[in-house]
Amino acid sequence: TVHMGSPHYCRQHRLNVYQCRCGGETVENTEYHFVRCHCRHKEQVIPTELPLVQEVTTTLREWATIWRDLYVGDKREMFNSVRDMIYDLIEWRSQILSGTLPQDELTELKQKVTSKIDYGNKYLDLDLVVRDKDGNILDPELTSTVSLFRAHEAASKQIEDRIQEEKQNIDLSRQAKFASTPAFALFVTLKNVVCKIGEDAEVLMSLYDPVESKFISENYLVKWSSSGLVKDIDQLHNLRAVFTDLGSEDLKREKISFVCQIVRVGRMELRDNNTKKLTAGLRRPFGVAVMDVTDIITGKMDDEDKQHFIPFQPVAGENDFLQTVINKVITAKEVNHKGQGLWVTLKLLPGDIHQIRKDFPHLVDRSTAVARKMGFPEIIMPGDVRNDIYVTLVQGDFDKGSKTTPKNVEVTMSVYDEDGKKLENVIFPGAGDEGINEYKSVIYYQVKQPRWFETIKVAIPIEDVNRSHLRFTFRHRSSQDSKDKSEKIFALSFVKLMRYDGTTLRDGEHDLIVYKAEAKKLEDLSLYLNLPATKLELEEKGYSATGKNTQNLGNCTISKDSFQIATLVCSTKLTQNVDLLGLLKWRSNTSLLQQNLRQLMKVEGGEVVKFLQDTLDALFNIMMENSDSDTFDTLVFDALVFIIGLIADRKFQHFNPVLETYIRKHFSATLAYTKLTKVLKNYVDNAEKLTEQLLKAMKALEYIFKFIVRSRVLFNQLYENKGEADFMESLRNLFTSFNEMMNSNSENTGMVKVAACIFIESTSGAYAALPRAIHHPSCVLSSVVNVCGFFSPPFPADCREILLPLMTEQLKFHLEKREEPKACCQLLSDILEVLYRKDVGPTQWHVQIIMEKLLRTVNRTVISMGRDSPHIVSLSDARLIALISEAGRITVFILKMFSLLQDFLMETFIMFKDLIGKNVYPSDWVIMNMMQNKVFLRAINQYAAVLNKKFLDQTNFELQLWNNYFHLAVAFLTQESLQLENFSSDKRAKIFHKYQDMRRQIGFEIRDMWYNLGPHKIKFIPEMVGPILEMTLVPEIELRKATIAIFFDMMQCEFHFTCSFQRFENEIITKLDHEVEGGRGDEQYKVLFQKILLEHCRKHKYLAKTGENFVTLVVRLLERLLDYRTIMHDENKENRMSCTVNVLNFYKEIDREEMYIRYLYKLCDLHKECDNYTEAAYTLLLHAKLLKWSDEPCAAHLTQRDGYQATTQGQLKDQLYQQIINYFDKGKMWEEAIILGKELAEQYENEMFDFEQLSASLRKQAQFYENIVKVIRPKPDYFAVGYYGMGFPSFLRNKMFIYRGKEYERREDFEARLLTQFPNAEKMKTTTPPSEDTKSSSGQYIQCFTVKPILDLPAKFQNKLVSEQILSFYTVNEVHKFQYSKPVRKGEKDPDNEFANMWIERTTYATAYKLPGILRWFEVKSVSTEISPLENAMETMQLTNEKISSMVQRHLNDPNLPINPLSMLLNGIVDPAVMGGFTNYEKAFFNDKYMQEHPEDLEKIEKLKDLIAWQIPHLAEGVRIHGEKVTEALRPFHDRLEACFKQLREKVEKQYGVKNQFCWILVLCLPSAMLIGLTFITHIFSQMQLLCIIGKCSFVSVLYGWYSWSVWTQEDGPGITFPALKLQETLKHEIWRVCSDETSVYHDLTFPKSRCKDGVGAVI
Repeated sequence: TVHMGSPHYCRQHRLNVYQCRCGGETVENTEYHFVRCHCRHKEQVIPTELPLVQEVTTTLREWATIWRDLYVGDKREMFNSVRDMIYDLIEWRSQILSGTLPQDELTELKQKVTSKIDYGNKYLDLDLVVRDKDGNILDPELTSTVSLFRAHEAASKQIEDRIQEEKQNIDLSRQAKFASTPAFALFVTLKNVVCKIGEDAEVLMSLYDPVESKFISENYLVKWSSSGLVKDIDQLHNLRAVFTDLGSEDLKREKISFVCQIVRVGRMELRDNNTKKLTAGLRRPFGVAVMDVTDIITGKMDDEDKQHFIPFQPVAGENDFLQTVINKVITAKEVNHKGQGLWVTLKLLPGDIHQIRKDFPHLVDRSTAVARKMGFPEIIMPGDVRNDIYVTLVQGDFDKGSKTTPKNVEVTMSVYDEDGKKLENVIFPGAGDEGINEYKSVIYYQVKQPRWFETIKVAIPIEDVNRSHLRFTFRHRSSQDSKDKSEKIFALSFVKLMRYDGTTLRDGEHDLIVYKAEAKKLEDLSLYLNLPATKLELEEKGYSATGKNTQNLGNCTISKDSFQIATLVCSTKLTQNVDLLGLLKWRSNTSLLQQNLRQLMKVEGGEVVKFLQDTLDALFNIMMENSDSDTFDTLVFDALVFIIGLIADRKFQHFNPVLETYIRKHFSATLAYTKLTKVLKNYVDNAEKLTEQLLKAMKALEYIFKFIVRSRVLFNQLYENKGEADFMESLRNLFTSFNEMMNSNSENTGMVKVAACIFIESTSGAYAALPRAIHHPSCVLSSVVNVCGFFSPPFPADCREILLPLMTEQLKFHLEKREEPKACCQLLSDILEVLYRKDVGPTQWHVQIIMEKLLRTVNRTVISMGRDSPHIVSLSDARLIALISEAGRITVFILKMFSLLQDFLMETFIMFKDLIGKNVYPSDWVIMNMMQNKVFLRAINQYAAVLNKKFLDQTNFELQLWNNYFHLAVAFLTQESLQLENFSSDKRAKIFHKYQDMRRQIGFEIRDMWYNLGPHKIKFIPEMVGPILEMTLVPEIELRKATIAIFFDMMQCEFHFTCSFQRFENEIITKLDHEVEGGRGDEQYKVLFQKILLEHCRKHKYLAKTGENFVTLVVRLLERLLDYRTIMHDENKENRMSCTVNVLNFYKEIDREEMYIRYLYKLCDLHKECDNYTEAAYTLLLHAKLLKWSDEPCAAHLTQRDGYQATTQGQLKDQLYQQIINYFDKGKMWEEAIILGKELAEQYENEMFDFEQLSASLRKQAQFYENIVKVIRPKPDYFAVGYYGMGFPSFLRNKMFIYRGKEYERREDFEARLLTQFPNAEKMKTTTPPSEDTKSSSGQYIQCFTVKPILDLPAKFQNKLVSEQILSFYTVNEVHKFQYSKPVRKGEKDPDNEFANMWIERTTYATAYKLPGILRWFEVKSVSTEISPLENAMETMQLTNEKISSMVQRHLNDPNLPINPLSMLLNGIVDPAVMGGFTNYEKAFFNDKYMQEHPEDLEKIEKLKDLIAWQIPHLAEGVRIHGEKVTEALRPFHDRLEACFKQLREKVEKQYGVKNQFCWILVLCLPSAMLIGLTFITHIFSQMQLLCIIGKCSFVSVLYGWYSWSVWTQEDGPGITFPALKLQETLKHEIWRVCSDETSVYHDLTFPKSRCKDGVGAVI
């Protein structure tokens, strides 16, 4: 009893839900509502909606989620398609729920709904829904495996067809209509003809094949008046035609065109306008219009309301052949129609003309013109009488005769009988027009060889055809009426429609003889009718048809002119086959009847089926009219079998309904049943002699019996069941003969017996003899497949006992020979399908027979099949699943019967694993996949029990067998179709509800099997580490908890045997890397792994310490690998690089070289994708450093890239260096490339002796040196970036990095790039380190500011004079320390001088590696220092001096530099309005008070004064250069600049002394000058302004140095090529000149030698 309470309405599911009175809580579910209550009463509320409505609701919910994702992903096309489908389903759901639809409409709507759902699921890559014939979802529990497979196949094909229709824009219902009929028609409505013709015209429309250049239909003729309207006013707005009899062959045509030819009817030439009377009524070419209708014919376009404009192309001259113009228009890209053309509507209609008139009465009525195809339709129904002869005027060649120009030939065609009577109204120029007496051709003006290609239909009564002939007369037409009347017929041709043998004129071209005679004689038939009509007949009579001279035959002369026509006979009464004609007219000569019957079976099939009704009538008439004799019975029977066999052929299979219609409506031979039964019985009785004839008869048996039955029915209707007993007796005798034949031991009748089993379903005794009937496997297995139908009721069950062993033997034979695999699968399917049924009696014994004989054979067959035959594999797999599924627990029983149990299990494990890995079924066949998994799981568990029982003890243990089991079980557990977490929640719930989680079941089984191994476990280490790891990584928490402990068992096992677990550790680290990168593993796994293994290790006596270290190591690796995987597919390549470096550093730390190299190349590839060639080079360099310059062989892990062809480490290192140098060159890091180049050159020169490579290397180095000096390299900025907050990944979280910017990248651009990578991050506005609250918050905060790299000059350049171009490289490269400074005020602000208490806070950031390196950024450590105001002042002055000096040097080196930057720099220093820098320093530091308070700073104050004094010579040189380069417009500015500088100079030199640059010039210039010569010394002195370099030596030391150097040169210097005394004099003179200041104390150059020693040191 359920305690019902009051209901409440659930809005989500639209249901009334009842609660228990005890106050239980309602629990909602997507399908049902449950009420859970304290009294444990549980109520299930089942919706009252139809199952289909529930399915629609569930589908809409599922699609809605995907629809939203499509919107978010901006996939507009798919979004719109899904929207339309959702709207349709919502609308249809409402209609079903309304309950107002009639049953037929509801059924149709259900079909539309299921079709839309299935199509939508396929479109969205969702699961395939399998349905029964009523559209209901199939229940796999109530369906056999084979039926389920077939249902999946059918559903999949149906949906694929629907998708193809959608792609081709074909409506489903429309497609169904066209599929149901082999014929269709094109409906055409002519709306208007927009052409300025000026006279009456004929508009001829037809279908045309442009590939074959031939017309395929009759013309539709519309007569158009000169006024621009249809001539017959009754046809106004009703110009409709239907082009019928089109079939599948026409659909296969590459192109079909709708062609309209316009023929003008009137004067010879339109421009003739003289007053003389002109000839009228002449048919002259005017133009054509062509439209490609292929898309309409094939159904891609279907809009009957759309009016199509067909552009008109006039003939270029009125002598242009219309056929030629048609082909030109088809090949032309566009037509210059000038607004002229035709307006038509077109629609494709299914069915023949009778069906069309029935289905489309609003379009096609009796007034609609019917233009038939020139040829037969694909099906000629009985009663469809047709007798059309199509005549095409092809071409001619006419001599001009006595005329000066070629003739204007007009051909007139008429039809005469042999009495000379003209047949009236038998010529039809086009559908829509009445029959006419004669047809006149188009006239081509003055053309010797006209080409008409005009087709006319001739329809003559059947009785007149044999007496008729076509007559063609030729006449010259003149444009003047008076002349035209005098023109007579100048020649004649004719052709008879019936040949001498009674057959119709052959299809094809005919070269007619052109006869000439007097005009009156040509009208006399008796003069020409007995003459040869064609040149072929002329040759047959012994005359020459190619003579140049004319020949006289009677009163007619054979002309040299020629004329060709083509004919096509479309007649159901007239045949062109002599043998068929002889049969149809058998009464005319009965003596030839036997011959005609035999010849019938040699006639081409297409000709027979055209005259099917007449042929069958003739056969049964022969039989009936000779009822008293059996002379012709056998021949008629054979002919009937021949015709039935024809129709069974695929080529003519669409004539099956014709034969059915004939039997049902037209067959009338009431006594045929006696004759047919008698002949058939005779064949069966004489089966050994008449084997071939009987086999043919067996294949036609179905229709033979239909004729017998229909004949007897007609007889009963006529004679009221007379002779019933005789008829039944004859049937009994017939089947008795069949039984006797089946019981015979003759081997010749094997195939006949098989055919008998197939085609005779009512004889049970025949089966007892079947095993004796089939002695050879050569019997066609595909025929035997149909026998399975005999397994079904009401067939006796004992037949199965006889047939099944035979069938299994045959199946085994063919499967083992790999013969007819598809047919074998089909037969096995049908057998298993029957055995699954509940209404066929007990089947356990039969299943056992199949298992015994076929299971192992099927196993081997599936194993041998490759992936090249997926269809066969899927078939075989389905049958195999069915076998195992049907076997149930018999499997274990059968296993006991196998003598080679081990081999069987080995094969089965291999086969199962192969099938699981192959993904035999498509991924959307969820039900089929789950059915396979369910069966496999049951089988694997049963096989596991056998393993434990038979192969576990020490004597019978089989390592490979157990190994295969574990690999199979893990493959089963990890297959994609069982990973429930990858599915939607609805799909996951459905699978779990029906099948549970199979992974847990098999996982627990694997665990138990592992522990059962006992001492054998060591044999599986380390090989089983990978599979077990793969299993534990499956995201099912209970499975993980149960299986992770296996790892400790492995550690313990290896430790027990080897006192370590190194092999296990190496294997798990290697496999873990691959598995995590492949997508397995997560944070939960890391926690469980750590917790479970630590618990076990700590309890172990010997593994406590080493085990804990191992767990810590693996957890650290997992952290890095998970970080790496998280961002592996991230668009942010920088994050990917960071994680890659973390992983490779870890592998370097634990000395796993192969993994380390693997990640080096991953990092290198990332750098190359970003064009970071410098970083890519440094990355490869790490690999190169692992190698030696030796001939040691390369280990496999050292050559992980296919591009390197090296066998030794030296070769590989060489190739790596070449690649690295290339990358350094691309990154403009030539200094680094040179270092590697020198190392390579050393190897080439002294070790490898490869001078060719040495030469190339040295040339590269030379180029690099030149690049260093000449190529300007942009200096990148460096940025400090801090990532604060817990929202960042662990490898970034609360860390600071120094980034190397890109070329010319500003801080603003860099920041924008950062914030794009982290759109949710907030930019910090200060450079102050963040608080702890910020660091621990859940947000993301980014701090970014520019830092200055600290120069770390290489030792070789220190204390030496080096070019700025060389040194500039080291200012931004090979740096690992960076500074950031900001002002800090201490104490109270001094209003008079803010510099007095302005301190500088300087932070120095040191990175672990130099930049650039393997990354463009590295993590930093920071050191903060404070700088006093005085030190700040000194630093500022030093930087200002360097800035001036650098600017001056650039202008000296490049005179073309713009002057504006120099102007601004100088003005900012010397102008009193802006000056004040060192004036403030004087106030702050150069006073007694400061010096007394800070006595420790006195030396610094002197240095600051010295820096102020040294600024003057720099400024002096800058002002001088400015004066040389200043323009006239800026001359006033320069004058003011000079005035300001003069004041400044006077002040500074007075207070701080005079400083001069000359000593630094000497330092740079004189050593080289002395070696070159005195002339060059003078030149150097005169150009000293070009070599100004600021130094830090004292002036006194330099003077001492140079003087001492010159003295040493005079006394001791060897090899000097000029007098040292001369050098001294020059030196003294120049120094005295430059330094001639009255304050100088250095006038006397006589210095003590002790001072000279210091000077030499300074110079050096």
